[in-house]
Amino acid sequence: MTREELIGKIERQKRNKNAIILAHNYQRPEVQDIAEFIGDSLELARKAMTTSADIIIFCGVDFMAETAVILNPAKKVVIPDRGAICPMAQQLPADSLLAAKREHPDAEVVLYVNTLAESKALADCICTSANARKIVNAMDTQTILFGPDRNLAYHAQQATTKTIIPVPEHGLCPSHHQIVMDDLLTAKSAHPDAKVIVHPECIPEVQDSADYITSTSGMVKICHEEAADEFLIGTEVGLLYRLKKETPEKRFYPISNTAVCPQMKMHTLANIETALENEEPVVVVPSETARKAKKAIERMLAIP
Repeated sequence: MTREELIGKIERQKRNKNAIILAHNYQRPEVQDIAEFIGDSLELARKAMTTSADIIIFCGVDFMAETAVILNPAKKVVIPDRGAICPMAQQLPADSLLAAKREHPDAEVVLYVNTLAESKALADCICTSANARKIVNAMDTQTILFGPDRNLAYHAQQATTKTIIPVPEHGLCPSHHQIVMDDLLTAKSAHPDAKVIVHPECIPEVQDSADYITSTSGMVKICHEEAADEFLIGTEVGLLYRLKKETPEKRFYPISNTAVCPQMKMHTLANIETALENEEPVVVVPSETARKAKKAIERMLAIP
């Protein structure tokens, strides 16, 4: 089957089954092209809440699909490849978080959305890379357990007098961790006039050398609105396809070509078509876990 035939089959199945495809900014170009909506993890969850579709084909990693299920219990959420497991989310299992809570009983727990549902259920509030600073300052306690990304914890710490304790101590995103200062210095030497925009999952030294530190959705907004013509982008390379497609008059360069998330690339046209045909694998979150996790998510959504 040719790519064109495969895309045609996917489009027919979407219409026949009242299904939509939601794709994260890091997805393969051909997956972005067939999606009804492209965005960051929270944008995708919000979009899932407003759709009239019966089936959501979620092209992202496991925790994102879980979040869509938590916020949309009446929808069938299908992830094309079960192997799309976020390595960062795996770094904070529920038992590790419970141990940290016992050690710091007076601290509130703020968890990055990049966590599994079982850990979200133990949190006081969830945050995203876009609102982490606002969320930690809105908490009631002076000490905050923050996980699982220590680099995002660093980013939040720069904007508060509260004490932020990373859990686990060395949690990180393997893809963003590959963006190092040597990469940035080389890129700036090649493109000295380019604005530097990096994700807060990058290491502190890279954050401190950037013009902007923001989420993927924030990067898209800045690149649309900034007067500059050139940008050095410090995040997973998949975002550059969207940036180049939406603003072809500007130039975008990855700070590191090695910043690739293999799990994000697991969704293909072929397994999307199979997922639509079979309406599986269905993402399931136990009802009690979902109820508790939703409470933490709703607290975040309630903060202006």
